[in-house]
Amino acid sequence: MTPKDKQTTVFDSTSITGSIVAMDSAYDVDERNRARDICINASYCGVLPARFIAEHSPRGAIGMDCGIGPEGSAIAGLWYLEALAIPAAVADVMSAHLGNGVHLYEHGIISFANQLALDTGVKAGMSVKEASHLMLEENLAQASASEITNRTVMETSPDGRHVIATDSIAFGTSEDTGNNVLVTAGHTGRSAVPYLLKTMPWGFICSDGGRGMDDSGIAGMYMVEEQGLAGATVDATKARMGSGLSHYYDGIISAVNNGALNRGVEIGMPASAAAKLLLSKM
Repeated sequence: MTPKDKQTTVFDSTSITGSIVAMDSAYDVDERNRARDICINASYCGVLPARFIAEHSPRGAIGMDCGIGPEGSAIAGLWYLEALAIPAAVADVMSAHLGNGVHLYEHGIISFANQLALDTGVKAGMSVKEASHLMLEENLAQASASEITNRTVMETSPDGRHVIATDSIAFGTSEDTGNNVLVTAGHTGRSAVPYLLKTMPWGFICSDGGRGMDDSGIAGMYMVEEQGLAGATVDATKARMGSGLSHYYDGIISAVNNGALNRGVEIGMPASAAAKLLLSKM
């Protein structure tokens, strides 16, 4: 069987450079797909198949979750591909036939997606067919690591200040100084202090990083109290480190400094509620 026989074009756009191509295995992705095609492959999406996909850098890829597995091993390739700027998603293994790319395209239902795929509009519960068309139509601009901040306004006060979710305290800006509450997703150890003092937000919420030896993962929260910064941390077991949005929506407060206590923030409350309290003027 020739490599060409292993790929079936299920959609060929007349207005976009690229196609949606179904194949039975991730190993069937090849140079024809580079930077142009969405590859629907009926394989699991662990790191190993992701390596074979990434070798040819398609426009995007959709595989199968294969029960997810211990430590997420069957879908770990989603984030491997994300790091290489390739949007990727997986379908619920019970929604389509393993080893049959065309069946996956026609019947699969998305269960997980990396951030790049989410940015195209892909979401859990969507059909593979719809997801693949979104990925094909959206040509994501390439950006450097420091440009991908996922900075999102979550709430605005009557006087125009904001609660902003962003993925790192390093992404704070002069707009935040004395005005905004930042909900970020890195630890709050001493290395976070220079970024907090540079930005001087009205308030902040970061991760506790699993707390660490001698509570080193939250030490920075107390170190900035002298400068009047009100802050809290989120339990690292409840929200995804590296995702400010997860910290806002999923976070549970695990520690607070005196400035945050004075605004009503308490251990055990949702991060979204804590952020609203931090935004208030005393």
